Amino acid sequence: MTHAHGTADDIQVVCFRIGRQEFAFEILQVERILRHSAPASLPSAPEFLEGVVPYEGGVVPVVDLRKRLEVTAPLGEETRIVVLALEEGRVGIIVDEVREVLRVDSTTITAPPPMVRGLAAAYIAGIIARPERTIVLLNAARILSATERLALTAAESDA
Repeated sequence: MTHAHGTADDIQVVCFRIGRQEFAFEILQVERILRHSAPASLPSAPEFLEGVVPYEGGVVPVVDLRKRLEVTAPLGEETRIVVLALEEGRVGIIVDEVREVLRVDSTTITAPPPMVRGLAAAYIAGIIARPERTIVLLNAARILSATERLALTAAESDA
């Protein structure tokens, strides 16, 4: 028996685009979506950190996921900063465009193919296959490595 609200196996994901590929984060990890504004750079910030943007009376560090995934993309009208709430705190992720919120039956999320190795594999929580599109579900918590988290904490306390 299925309910109109979906089943216990359903998760909601926020879909976004980087380059030509669609990605998603679980909605529980997404706190807010902001229009892109140029981050203020921090002195001696680690390379992966674009800087910080004002957020709720403080600042949130911003990481360009496009660089992380080695996609060169210009900033456009649709460029957004997705604010993720992670255990260590919040981090903003630059994406090319936020598309929609999808409800997905978690049993239909498949493991990444074995050929996906290395850096990318660490970020991928699974693959959501739809008739016309393939969405890569990212593990928000893994976007930053442990070293980067430490660097981030240091950068924030300097800010």
